[in-house]
Amino acid sequence: MNDMHMLTAMQQMLYYTMAAVCIITLPTLVVGLLVSIIQAATQINEITMTFIPKMIVMFTLLFLLTPWLMQHLVIITRGYLTNLPNYIR
Repeated sequence: MNDMHMLTAMQQMLYYTMAAVCIITLPTLVVGLLVSIIQAATQINEITMTFIPKMIVMFTLLFLLTPWLMQHLVIITRGYLTNLPNYIR
């Protein structure tokens, strides 16, 4: 195994980790920003008003996207395990 194999493997892992995190985090961030703008406009300062919508969006996205994320995780793991003899050399 040379350095290019290791760098490629690390690059793929970092890409899929960032994709999985951003798929869940960015919509949650947008919902929090919109609720904060509404709170600022109406001068209602209730902490649960920002917390509950963000949690609903996050858990809905996790529920809907977990099969897709797990499918990609299985594909990546299968690829690494099948190429393991090449990595050891």
